[in-house]
Amino acid sequence: MIKVREILVTSALPYANGYIHLGHLVEYIQTDIWVRAMKAQGHQVTYVCADDAHGTAIMLKAEANGVTPEEQIASVKASHEADFAKFLIEFDNYHSTHSEENKHFSELIYRRLNNAGHISTKDVEQLFDPEKQLFLADRFVKGECPECASPDQYGDNCEVCGTTYDATELKNPYSTLSDATPVLKTSKHYFFDLPGFEQFLKDWTRSDERLQVSVANKLQEWFEAGLTSWDISRDAPYFGFQIPDTPSDEPDKYFYVWLDAPVGYMASFKNLCDKREGSDQALDFDRYWAQENEHKTEVYHFIGKDIVYFHALFWPAMLAGSEFRTPTGVFAHGFLMVNGEKMSKSRGTFIKAETYAEHLHPEYLRYYFASKLSDKVEDINLDLEDFMQKVNSDLVGKVVNIASRSAGFIVKKYDGMLSEVCAEPELLEDITKTGDEIAAAYENREFSRAMRLIMQCADKANEYIDGKKPWSLAKQEGTEQEVQDVCSVAINIFRQLMVYLAPVLPELTANAKTFLNIEDLSFASRNEWLLGHKINKFKPLMQRIEEKDIEAMVEDSKASLAQADAPAVTENNKPAAKDKSPAIDANTDAEQTDYIGIEDFAKVEMKVAHVVACNHVEGADKLLQFTLDVGEESPRNVFSGIRKFYEPEQLLDKKVICVTNLAPRKMKFGISEGMVLSTGHPKTGLTVVTLPDNCVIGDTLA
Repeated sequence: MIKVREILVTSALPYANGYIHLGHLVEYIQTDIWVRAMKAQGHQVTYVCADDAHGTAIMLKAEANGVTPEEQIASVKASHEADFAKFLIEFDNYHSTHSEENKHFSELIYRRLNNAGHISTKDVEQLFDPEKQLFLADRFVKGECPECASPDQYGDNCEVCGTTYDATELKNPYSTLSDATPVLKTSKHYFFDLPGFEQFLKDWTRSDERLQVSVANKLQEWFEAGLTSWDISRDAPYFGFQIPDTPSDEPDKYFYVWLDAPVGYMASFKNLCDKREGSDQALDFDRYWAQENEHKTEVYHFIGKDIVYFHALFWPAMLAGSEFRTPTGVFAHGFLMVNGEKMSKSRGTFIKAETYAEHLHPEYLRYYFASKLSDKVEDINLDLEDFMQKVNSDLVGKVVNIASRSAGFIVKKYDGMLSEVCAEPELLEDITKTGDEIAAAYENREFSRAMRLIMQCADKANEYIDGKKPWSLAKQEGTEQEVQDVCSVAINIFRQLMVYLAPVLPELTANAKTFLNIEDLSFASRNEWLLGHKINKFKPLMQRIEEKDIEAMVEDSKASLAQADAPAVTENNKPAAKDKSPAIDANTDAEQTDYIGIEDFAKVEMKVAHVVACNHVEGADKLLQFTLDVGEESPRNVFSGIRKFYEPEQLLDKKVICVTNLAPRKMKFGISEGMVLSTGHPKTGLTVVTLPDNCVIGDTLA
């Protein structure tokens, strides 16, 4: 008898302003496989998750879509749940951080921390957008790097020279939300005393194998740099929970999204406890989260490597300081590459979960990810050619083939009855014993090792069948028993493989149970062989992947992602410098600069234009009005926001480049019928591109 463990498992909360893509699915598939494997081994496992539904980005996304934040997050949550269901991710509960449970626990944790002296306040000088009337997170500010002067750098670090800095140090800053020049404004902020937990965290990160060694080593860098107090407040307007117990004469303060996001794990579990109250599946919240029960139950978080900082420093410190238990383990994974490169929209390898599911069976991806995942924090590569070959070879050519080449003889010749006695007990015992190694590999998150062991068992079965050749034996007289015995051994091995693959391929194994005429595929069931047992007629269990299906998926990804709005840039999706806040999920937008094809470039029509007239626009301090001859019957009227950099007479009679196939744009001052090309940026200086006098008016640039 095994000791039944009580385990609570979570995955990181997807942000509620964008779709689920294959990069996200690495984590949820990994978690789901682990949960199913542990359940199959007889343990009590509960898997909860939720949408991360707060923050400035949600508020701005809803505003852009013309809906309330509540409507925005409800729509995205429904989309997320539908995508997860397609990939057979089986949550016991899927909730939202915008919930009463999350509000309750966020406030409770804060009050306990505050009462224990772990919360302080201080005035912070921040950049403020005077047009949007909000303080700007680092991701919403751009400007020149204070070190190398590179333009268009975000407010936390320079992507050119690597320097880290405060947004207030940027030269010529501008808001990415409105293009307005931000102003410095002071506001009181609330801080959590992370340095006060330094010794606790040093011990915690190195104890009880809570973290992978590489993660613990990485966190040592933060200790060496020195922990700093964590800013846990944001100013209105903000979509989230108000901080309780603040002075009545103080403007509203809100919890920073990263304070209440991990609390969402507790909230989702509490919501499930309430749903199950009084049933035979009832759960006790305190048994999993009370500090005194830390060694009675287990809590595990599966996360991406980019959010380790929050889950292995802030989160355990918050929990310890508020008298809750800390996680038993935090398991980090790497990012997803496709064809050896970062996912790309232009190449069609930035693939939405929905797009994949329209073309290919989700279990193909579940198996391929399982064959690549280990307990290491390593990026994995989805090589689409290897993906097709591996699935076709392993699942169709090896595993399913065992049943398809043996079942026909049993059904036709023996009315579906398997032999009363196992003809190859040593072979079957060997494969049964391998189950112990496979179970251990699953528990240790060494899924790739588990898949190798399973395929080795499949190879043994196919070698056995090839050696015995039941198709040849069936043609000989007096071999009826031997044919039944050989095929019965093969069917029993197939059953064992289904036991081992059930956590990865739940739909395939459910169909296999119908074929095998059995109810149980738990790990313990592998010790019971099918003898004198009747099976049903075999029906195809899995189809081969066709290259055309992959090609269609890639093409659809190019089309669908070109048309869809990209997920809104969030204040949480960029890894930070050592004294900044790191990302929620850097893999969300893990895409290199896209290339375009010549056909894309050819869509833009640019012509040589002669500036017939150029004038100021009354009532517009940013615009100049051009009258352009582009070789057509009548001149074009074009407005350009370059008044700050040019006097009209400087451009009169020049030859410039005009984009002529833009849709006319109705403005307050008239209709603009094109665009004059310039270089630079509206905040740092624009230079109109002028052409030599010998360029012919109306000629198209090629």
